[in-house]
Order: sequence, then structure tokens, then C-alpha cells
Amino acid sequence: MNIVISKNPQELGKKAAKHTAELLNKAISEKGSARIVLSTGASQFDTLKELVKQDVDWSKVEMFHLDEYVNLSESHPASFRKYLKERFVQQVPLKKAWFVNGEGDVQKNIQELTDAIRQAPIDVALIGIGENAHIAFNDPPADFDTKEAYIVVTLDDDCKKQQVREGWFPTTDDVPKQAISMSVYQIMQSKVIISCVPYEVKAKAVKATLENDTTNRIPATIMKEHPDFTLYIDEDSASLLPKDKY
Repeated sequence: MNIVISKNPQELGKKAAKHTAELLNKAISEKGSARIVLSTGASQFDTLKELVKQDVDWSKVEMFHLDEYVNLSESHPASFRKYLKERFVQQVPLKKAWFVNGEGDVQKNIQELTDAIRQAPIDVALIGIGENAHIAFNDPPADFDTKEAYIVVTLDDDCKKQQVREGWFPTTDDVPKQAISMSVYQIMQSKVIISCVPYEVKAKAVKATLENDTTNRIPATIMKEHPDFTLYIDEDSASLLPKDKY
């Protein structure tokens, strides 16, 4: 595990985007194509803003989407498909974008995604950490055992409260009860994991992730077991960490 502490979210975004671009370019150079997983939410704004500026042959890159609410229209402000299309997909000429679709036949949608993602390894996955230390929508206690690529999960109250605080929904009652999420297992199959976690509101989750052994009660702790995991935090999200250690 590597930890990079930046001064602010903007600096964090630039460093993480540069790192991501280097990995994509390496994959393209070695095998002619690359595959990336992107997460969403407010914590990813600066990274995505910088990533679209990077010198990458995007026509050789396939993007996979991490999660989406069940039965939420793409036109809704909180739709992660809408988020990624506006902030990334419409900004670069991708080879292909694979979206999680929570509308219609959910199981069919999951099967199509599963078939696609398992055609080849993911070169780099940008995985955020939630205020409750979830990764994707794998809230605690997360399922560390399933080998499915995508699963339907029920959101916990802390997760719903985060969505409201970030401005995606007016109240917790408006947040969908379920979502389709990439599984913990599938996330861990990625060759490289980069986790961008700025803001003071994430400080408790960062501290819990770094100071605890692997446990599904703190889902993000499992990423520390990945052979190539880099955690990007800023001074605010690192504020609860002991200064002499980090």
C-alpha cells in the first residue's frame, strides 16, 4: 500500500490523474488497449476533471461503471450514469463505456456487465471510500465472500445520509433503497487500485481504514490486501491520522 497526502483536493486530483494516465498508457503500450473502472460522488470531482486532460489514447480505453441505484432514471440529478457521461464519457473519445443500468431487467443488465468485465482484466480501478468506509455500494457489513461481479445491495442509513449531505437527494426517504454494485471480489481483481479520498468528512473513514485489520465492518480495509493499492488523501481527510506516522 502507498499513501499520498496532498495539500488539497485539487492537488490530489492532479496527482491521481497523472498516476492513472501512466497506468493506462503502460497498458496500451504493452497490449494495445486498457480497461478502467471509475467511481462517482463528490470526492471524485477533481480527479475526473484532471483525468480528461491527460495525454491518453482514449480510443483504446474501455470504461466500466462501478454502481448505480435501482429504479432511478438516468435523467435524475443523482444518476451515476448521468454523472459519468457529463464529467467523463462526453469529454473523451472512449473505445467503449459500460454502464450499470438499474432500470428494466436488472438481472439481465447485471449478466451483460458480468460477461463484459470478465473478458479481460481491469488495468486500473478508481475506487472511492464512503463516509461509512464502503467501497462501491458495499456498505458494512460488506459481502466479502460472493464471487459475483455485480450484486444488488440494500443501502444502509449512513450511506443514504451521505447522499443527502452531498446534495444528490433532498431527504433520506428520497434515496433509493437498493443499488447495483460491483462486488468487493470484482474490485479486488483489478491490477491496480487507486483510491481518491479528499475532504474532512472522510477523515473518520480514512482513519478507520488505516488503523484496523481487514473486516467487512469497515469494507475499505480489504483494499490494503491488494498488491498494488495507492490511497490519495488530502490534509483534511488525513487530519485524524497521527502526524508522526503519516
